[in-house]
Amino acid sequence: MDFNLSKRPIRCFSLLLFLLLLLIATDSTEPSSPSNSDPGPVKPTTPLVNFLERVQQLAFYTFGESDFDPKLYVDLSLKFNLEDAEKAFDKLPRSGNGKVSVKDLRGYIGKYFEAAGDDVVYAEPEDFVPEPEGFLPKVKNQEVRAWALEVHSLWKNLSRRVSSETQKHPELHTLLPLPKQVIIPGSRFREVYYWDSYWIIRGLLASKMHDTAKAIVTNLISLIEEYGFVLNGARAYYSNRSQPPLLSAMVYEIYERTGALEFAKKCLPALIKEHQFWNSEIHKVTIQDAQACTHTLSRYNAMWNEPRPESSTLDEKFASKIPDVEKKHFFREVASTAESGWDFSTRWMRNTTDFTTLATTSILPADLNAFILGMELNIASLAKAIGDYNISKHFLKASQAREKAIRSVFWNAEKGQWLDYWLANRTWKEAEKWEAWNQNPKVFASNFIPLWIKSFYSDTILVDKVRRSLQSSGLLRSVGIATSLTKSGQQWDFPNGWAPLQHMIVEGLARSGSKQARSLAMDIAMRWIRTNHVAYKKTSAMHEKYNVENCGDFGGGGEYIPQTGFGWSNGVVLTFLEEFGWPEDLNIDC
Repeated sequence: MDFNLSKRPIRCFSLLLFLLLLLIATDSTEPSSPSNSDPGPVKPTTPLVNFLERVQQLAFYTFGESDFDPKLYVDLSLKFNLEDAEKAFDKLPRSGNGKVSVKDLRGYIGKYFEAAGDDVVYAEPEDFVPEPEGFLPKVKNQEVRAWALEVHSLWKNLSRRVSSETQKHPELHTLLPLPKQVIIPGSRFREVYYWDSYWIIRGLLASKMHDTAKAIVTNLISLIEEYGFVLNGARAYYSNRSQPPLLSAMVYEIYERTGALEFAKKCLPALIKEHQFWNSEIHKVTIQDAQACTHTLSRYNAMWNEPRPESSTLDEKFASKIPDVEKKHFFREVASTAESGWDFSTRWMRNTTDFTTLATTSILPADLNAFILGMELNIASLAKAIGDYNISKHFLKASQAREKAIRSVFWNAEKGQWLDYWLANRTWKEAEKWEAWNQNPKVFASNFIPLWIKSFYSDTILVDKVRRSLQSSGLLRSVGIATSLTKSGQQWDFPNGWAPLQHMIVEGLARSGSKQARSLAMDIAMRWIRTNHVAYKKTSAMHEKYNVENCGDFGGGGEYIPQTGFGWSNGVVLTFLEEFGWPEDLNIDC
């Protein structure tokens, strides 16, 4: 799609966007059903991904479960063509039980594959300087400033570009070609990830790296142009799902910081297309509230009903515990939970002790719908800025309808929180009648995420109620906000705290205009900064998640070992330091 519209009249630009809306609205897919037959949509994957899953399974069987990372094998790229690799794989000498020796399998992998990560190469960002002008002016403490500059320097370590070989021979790679340089999260995450990119961009803006921030958005828009939505990550095996939709927030933050009106104009058609994706048949659910008003809201629903290629050995292990007739539906639930970004959490389970009871497609998430409300407000604001008042009015009206829906379906005045809503109607083809008991009463950090959106943080009375609820919720711990109150062993549960959750809640409180809310926001932010700093001093690394019970301890749990790098943790620390600073005489240690 040609985004170069700067020389065309605004009237034509408006017409183009409305035609785009109309065209996308006609592209509907049958919604997923929770029945065992699972007739929902499935996006086909590539022959290479299918083959690499076979390699992954054999490696698991050969090397054993200890320190085994299934993602490693679907990130491999071929040295030669797929046909030759498959023939050699099938000819590997096997014992009577089908096992291949460690020596033979290692030799085969070394001969036919490049190492995982070899198809992304280091690319120093052109807009990086060791100490940007105007960097973190509120940080007065020299120890904290020195550390902040080290965190800033990590953008260089995480900067990559997709190799030219991936562009020339895409059939040999699961990595997807991207037009611009990228910032990866770190460790096993060797590619761009969708919602990670928002906090990476916030950190880049604090680091005055505006060009790199714009490049990330350009890459994500290229995925919309190719696939119709932003993929979970820039790999072929992620083409069946997205992640929490924050692209409009990225564009809006860049526009607010830089005034880049032409950039915003070029992005707008893609943002509208993404909005249509999240309101298409596979995602939308209709609810009739207690006053008989009908609302349309959105859920997570991946277009997949097989084991996730990047974790197929693990998914199959869990699926072995359930009847064959239920497996496709279980795999769809697993992929849909991955689409939520919260993979995994008791938030999505009917039985919090049984992973196979994941039911994400049966949940209307409060935070997802807040993100889409934010998207509608951002599009309305950006369209108004470029002079397209028809588009602006359209999305302002959509935001008003969604805000009303969020207040009707998710808000619980007694608790002072927005609660996820569990769907009872298992067809989703007709409006479901809202019932109070279908709100999930359990406490999760997501119950407070809608406060991040202006529609809610601008409501002073509501902010005070939410603030008091947060303070009495049990989520506030010694060094941050816990993800849940349930210690399940899953990584999006207690005692883990995640940078994005800290940031959204803190920023909502801080922007509210309430002195008490801002005071609480500053307290949480400084606790979070402190634990990141102490962990960095101990390990020389920034971590993906942290243990909110113990200052300086990183988090654990889940299906892979703790990761370092780390894109969104870096971004949130820099954002907090930019907003709140650090006094000269305040100790940074625990």
